[in-house]
Amino acid sequence: MRCGFVALVGAPNAGKSTLLNALVGSKVSIVSPKVQTTRSLVRGIAIKDKTQIVFVDTPGIFAPKRRLDRAMVTAALTGAADADLAALLVDAKKGLDDETRAIVEKLKEMPQPKILILNKIDLVKRDMLLALTQAANELIPFERTFMISAMKNDGVPDLLDFFAERLPAGPWHYPEDEITDIPLRQMAAEITREKLFLRLQQELPYQSTVETDSWKELRDRSVRIEQSIFVERESQRKIVLGEGGQMIKSISMEARRDIERAIEQKVHLFLHVKVREGWENDPERYRAQNLEFPKE
Repeated sequence: MRCGFVALVGAPNAGKSTLLNALVGSKVSIVSPKVQTTRSLVRGIAIKDKTQIVFVDTPGIFAPKRRLDRAMVTAALTGAADADLAALLVDAKKGLDDETRAIVEKLKEMPQPKILILNKIDLVKRDMLLALTQAANELIPFERTFMISAMKNDGVPDLLDFFAERLPAGPWHYPEDEITDIPLRQMAAEITREKLFLRLQQELPYQSTVETDSWKELRDRSVRIEQSIFVERESQRKIVLGEGGQMIKSISMEARRDIERAIEQKVHLFLHVKVREGWENDPERYRAQNLEFPKE
């Protein structure tokens, strides 16, 4: 038996969450076109033959400007440093931009083996992929290079086979039927946050967040869930609610559907939109997202 941790690191929007979901074979990490969607470490668990592979989806690593940014980058680097293998995911279309080169410099300081994954290869010509592979390996010696399209599941099975053979021998860390160690309350909050991002896109600032306030199992085995959506200004609250409450109704319906699919139970979801100025400076909000509160 084998078991180990694989950290998926990369710049924002490189496709880490999409790849994680493809590797696990189920949705465990939220995905949106917005960069920096993932805020904290998300672990997805896959089994290949006699190997349990624990993938750690890390927040995109970038130059932090705000306190929340610093917390996200710290979480990403910690996840990479603690893993048995570090997998650098690169958007093949963007190539080795400044953000990716900065991540490579961080990886140089880490002792564990590293592999290179070029993602979104369906959008790039083959000769460009070969040139990108050479350029990346000149920056740091990667043990292996894989070319994939996480969205189309192209090359993902080969990647899974490699991890299964490469991880160390040892007992499994999680039960066989477990695909993530995220608490259900947090997963439900993340699903709702994903729907916020998808529905509102550019209208919704990154300062918004979602927390699950209550989770009550009812007699008919359905679940009553109450969640708070925090924004910083009343104008943002009105955007989330929408005209006549239509926006929040749509978000609630879509989130409820995905939460039901995730927990395999009927869900009654109640969303409350609250204004909380400066929540980014509230340590309690960071603890709710499993982030370390950065000092000034």
